[in-house]
Amino acid sequence: MGLIVQKFGGTSVGSVERIRNVARRVAKWKAAGHDLVVVPSAMAGETNRLIALAKEIQAQPDARELDVVASTGEQVTIGLLCMALLELGVKAKSYAGWQVKVLTDSAFTKARIVAIDGQNILNDLKLGFVVVVAGFQGVDETGNITTLGRGGSDTSAVALASALKADECHIYTDVDGVYTTDPRVVPEARRLRTVSFEEMLEMAGAGSKVLQIRSVEFAGKYKVPTRVLSSLTDPALPVREEGESGTLITFEEDPHMAMEKAVISGVAFNRDEAKITVHDVPDRPGIAYAILGPIADANIDVDVIVQNVGHDGMTDMTFPVHRSDYPKAVKLLKEQVKPHIKCREVTGDDRIAKVSIVGLGMRSHAGIAAQMFRTLAEEGINIQMISTSEIKITVVVDEKYMELAVRVLHKAFELDQA
Repeated sequence: MGLIVQKFGGTSVGSVERIRNVARRVAKWKAAGHDLVVVPSAMAGETNRLIALAKEIQAQPDARELDVVASTGEQVTIGLLCMALLELGVKAKSYAGWQVKVLTDSAFTKARIVAIDGQNILNDLKLGFVVVVAGFQGVDETGNITTLGRGGSDTSAVALASALKADECHIYTDVDGVYTTDPRVVPEARRLRTVSFEEMLEMAGAGSKVLQIRSVEFAGKYKVPTRVLSSLTDPALPVREEGESGTLITFEEDPHMAMEKAVISGVAFNRDEAKITVHDVPDRPGIAYAILGPIADANIDVDVIVQNVGHDGMTDMTFPVHRSDYPKAVKLLKEQVKPHIKCREVTGDDRIAKVSIVGLGMRSHAGIAAQMFRTLAEEGINIQMISTSEIKITVVVDEKYMELAVRVLHKAFELDQA
């Protein structure tokens, strides 16, 4: 039998009864002979409640103190889950991130894991304990509590699985796997039996909410076999049956895929986007850094950049940012960057969305981009920006066309066909 790390999201532990169900599920795997490390999120809605409380006190909460507040949601859950396990006769012990310890950098609210000392956990596993570790949090080198950003419990789980050399990491959510797209947008979406790490990374980066992108990066970098499962199934489901369900994220392409067919695995989207354009900037070396350097220093992510062909020594630069970062980015550009580079103006649009198609088949099949663009054109959907990688094509469109774009692309690439 092996060592398994199991992560349960906020919905999975959203009530006392659901916490009891998680305990029953964990106890079942323990009874089957496995060593278990469990990483629960805060109860559904709890982190939002804590952040709202902080904002009642301080409109722009101090980042260090906000992490102190936000991290408490997971500490409640780990204690309750251990109590539920103890009630079932299962030895259990909880750890906050700083007790493990999960060492991070000092980027409050968006910290990154630097190292994990898993010795205490390994010692407890040898003594027969189920170890329950608070997700989403860690501690920096000077002892400050940090949080990993939204969805950080996924990252905590995969990082622990890597540090402990676990046989598999199970990510339990309120869906039963990874789908070709969000079934709430396209009811015909299908669950994928397997998906490659490369595809999952691109889908997560493009907006798929099943897994947080940093958790997929960890899993791929450290070769952690990861399976997405539903926590809403019967907790008494046999271990063998449950262990083969959901979606397995693999290191290789699904052998059952038709190798000579143009394969698109899914359509991902992200509506939480905004677009910024810096107009009439000098077309000279160093201008991109002058604009994007301060954006990076402010910990604002940019993944698509379009610079127009220069004219009369001037050019425009456009890039999307997360919608929550939009006000900060615009203010920074207007107040700090514009006076320095002498651009004409900074404009933006916070009602855009990204839509992406993802698939390993793009590497060896021509015509995928043309089919995507033709499909959107036939529906009158204007493409504002385009970004490509080996296995992904992303377009920026007006937010009001996002769901239509997802539906028509899902159909055009026959993703509803088994």
